Amino acid sequence: MTPPVGFVIELDRHTRVIDGGRALLGGFPTRLLRLTPRARRLLVGRTLPVRDAAGALLADRLLECGLAHPVAASLPTPPDSRYTVVVPVRDRPRQLDRLLRSIGADRPVIVVDDASRDPAAVAAVTAEHGARLITLAANVGPAGARNAGLRLVTTPYVVFADSDTVLDPETVPTLLRHFADPRVAMAVPRITGLPTGATTWIERYENARSSLDLGAHPAAVRPGTPVSWASSACVVARVDALGQGFDESMRVGEDVDLCWRLVDAGLRVRYEPAVRAAHEHRVRPGDWLLRKAVYGTGAHPLALRHPEFIAPAVFAPWSITFAAALLVQRRWSVPVAGAVLGVVTVRITRKLDGTTHPYRLAARLTANGAVAALSQTSALLTRHWWPLTAVGCTASRRVRRAAAVAALADIALEYRRDRAPLDPLTYGVARRLDDLAYGAGVWLSALKGRSTAALRPRVVRSSGPVPVSGKAAAGARPTTRH
Repeated sequence: MTPPVGFVIELDRHTRVIDGGRALLGGFPTRLLRLTPRARRLLVGRTLPVRDAAGALLADRLLECGLAHPVAASLPTPPDSRYTVVVPVRDRPRQLDRLLRSIGADRPVIVVDDASRDPAAVAAVTAEHGARLITLAANVGPAGARNAGLRLVTTPYVVFADSDTVLDPETVPTLLRHFADPRVAMAVPRITGLPTGATTWIERYENARSSLDLGAHPAAVRPGTPVSWASSACVVARVDALGQGFDESMRVGEDVDLCWRLVDAGLRVRYEPAVRAAHEHRVRPGDWLLRKAVYGTGAHPLALRHPEFIAPAVFAPWSITFAAALLVQRRWSVPVAGAVLGVVTVRITRKLDGTTHPYRLAARLTANGAVAALSQTSALLTRHWWPLTAVGCTASRRVRRAAAVAALADIALEYRRDRAPLDPLTYGVARRLDDLAYGAGVWLSALKGRSTAALRPRVVRSSGPVPVSGKAAAGARPTTRH
């Protein structure tokens, strides 16, 4: 199944056009795509309008490699774009009323009351908006509530919307355009903060760095990439692709599990930040910290179902050596780390043989890999492994230095990127509390499950871009992959 005629894609912002348009470099993992003369003619600047079978094959390949993304505004609407909104709710009548107002009265809505303590209030709001109400006798959690609604959906598409969200008018129509690609099973918008009138430091931090906000750039949702999962706070999905829906045994992480199951089945999940759903973030310290910890407790259940995807960090063998050399803080640390980078640069250069300025490209890729290795190491020290770091700090001056550098560097880099409306000190405190709470949840789940699977990094063997033939545009499959 390939994108139809009329489909338009645009190269990812990180995809580099090199050698005068004869090759593309980028994607996740990084790879080199050499383009045939016919393939080059299909590109219009950094976009590819699908006009024929060759264009469809090339577009499908670029999407699969993460080198490009659909241009949502240019995509056709599916012929049958009917959808039903399913809203799981437990109490929260005020939030439910707000959400149903944003949806409007011209769409079928199923409200699933997940054993509210005050079911009459939920029923009254549901009736006021003309929605269908399903009442569950026992609390089954968000996954079970969504599935109860999904079983009653008769339209081709379903929209799952949590009761504490508000939908913009263009959110669902824009997401539906992504289903012009027959391999797309689910599409999600950007989740932003809903103004509540409160001005606490937690709300300002969450508005800049919510766990649900996946950033300002479109992406394929795939494990091992910058957007490795998507929240179920707002989801548009093809009903026939969902099967039995969410895993009802999971009270947290069920959205991550669904994304990974769909991807594992060869389907696509798209993240589209051009449209948004506003989410009412928790702003009280206790609620906020508890929610972060709860997110962390999903780690072990996910490790049982997706052991290959759950690793808190992914390293190439060289990046482990590079990071370890710097962590031991010896006189030879910097020379050894530099030597490692030099060897990796040479190896990548060989894979880029035939391109213009291969050493320059290799040096850039090696530098990006080094930054990624240090960033992941810092995250391990301050987030996923912080209990071990705390113990190490009591016994080792080197561990204390490494932890301090990791924490401060992380705050400096992320503060600049997030542009949070907070002073650096408050932002830094919030950032560390965020990490401590999440890490505590991960460790709690690991101890409860008696497994370290969710705490162990994964080592991959590739150390550079993967060369791939560009003959897909002419109807052939890629011929080289290492």
